[in-house]
Amino acid sequence: MLHKLMQQFISSELNQGKKLEIYPEEKEYMVKHELISNDITLIEKDPTTRFQEAYIERCDKETEETLSKESFAFLAHPMDYLQKHKNEFLYLESSWLELIGVDAISLEVNDVFGTYDVMVGLKLQKRFETSIKENLSKDLHGDDARFELMFNQNDGLWDLNFALNYVNGFQEEMLLEEVFRLIYRFLFKLVERIEERSKDVN
Repeated sequence: MLHKLMQQFISSELNQGKKLEIYPEEKEYMVKHELISNDITLIEKDPTTRFQEAYIERCDKETEETLSKESFAFLAHPMDYLQKHKNEFLYLESSWLELIGVDAISLEVNDVFGTYDVMVGLKLQKRFETSIKENLSKDLHGDDARFELMFNQNDGLWDLNFALNYVNGFQEEMLLEEVFRLIYRFLFKLVERIEERSKDVN
């Protein structure tokens, strides 16, 4: 799925010419899987701009009502914004998430464990359940690392919740912008490995 979406992305972007402006994750993938010819110029974009065009909301955890729509500038807040506003969760949509088959990212502080919890809808077929679980078990570090995974028949999506605290590279001092990039990279690599493993099995 990632392979196909990446090919579609390359095709639509190259209609503009022979230059391709992309971020490190996509560049790594394209080079590794030889998706581009040598005559294409790859320009690596500044990673901090990835979610510049994202749709961002602050929402009430209890009612799920939107409290405020936010601009990219809001992501300059430190991560502990959520510790100071435990009644809120952040919701982010982006075309970059569509590229990896994720509908949106929700982020909040878990009221029971105090961890930073990430909730996403993952567009992978039901048959990938074992592979998703195996990869998450490997990727989340720490004795208390946990995740919840449930297939939503109505949407055809995997509802995935995991604690960000156990993702490699996470630091509580991060800015929200850095945090969302870390989540993106984590999900990108997860989807990539699941796809590669499915090819090995078939």
